Amino acid sequence: MPNPKRRHSKQRTAKRRSHDFLTPTGTSECPNCHERKLPHRACKKCGEYKGRSVIATKEAVA
Repeated sequence: MPNPKRRHSKQRTAKRRSHDFLTPTGTSECPNCHERKLPHRACKKCGEYKGRSVIATKEAVA
């Protein structure tokens, strides 16, 4: 099995790894309760999506 002939430099390794970082998830604001939520998903707090109630939650019932 072939092995590397020479060691890769730290700079070359760092250049390769420059895109391996994690990106934060994009969130949007719920227009009803102003909580942060994932886009194109129903709000977990109030249960609304596109102005309609789609999930029954304790807060919406109370």
